[in-house]
Amino acid sequence: MAVVRDLLARKGTDVVSIQPTASVLEAARLMNDRGVGGVVVVDEDHALLGIFTERDILRRVVAAGLPPETTKVADVFTRDIVTCTPDMNVEEIGSIMTTRRVRHLPVVDVVGLHGVVTIGDLLAHRLSDQETTIQHLNSYVFDMR
Repeated sequence: MAVVRDLLARKGTDVVSIQPTASVLEAARLMNDRGVGGVVVVDEDHALLGIFTERDILRRVVAAGLPPETTKVADVFTRDIVTCTPDMNVEEIGSIMTTRRVRHLPVVDVVGLHGVVTIGDLLAHRLSDQETTIQHLNSYVFDMR
């Protein structure tokens, strides 16, 4: 059974991060430039503090009428985050994402931050598994003829 480490091996371990002193506008531009829906918030030592996502922008900045140019990420990012470890089962993290209604899971262990797994990564993995199963079934059916 696949584990989170397998997902990171496929997608890479690049982590898009920002410090809490950055403005929301800087964070939004970084997310747009990198094509991601969220960034991890880290301190100067790269320790994980939380996550800042598109959802945070909508709910805590836009809906609250805060100016993105002057609002600091520190004032609006999500601190109480859900994480996973590199050895967690892919099915387990799927359940966590569904139950907790999150789309980004920072991957951490005692060494530190290893990457971020998204719902898109999980869906790509499941699709790949299904394609492999279909290929095996096709081979079995057509080899039986």
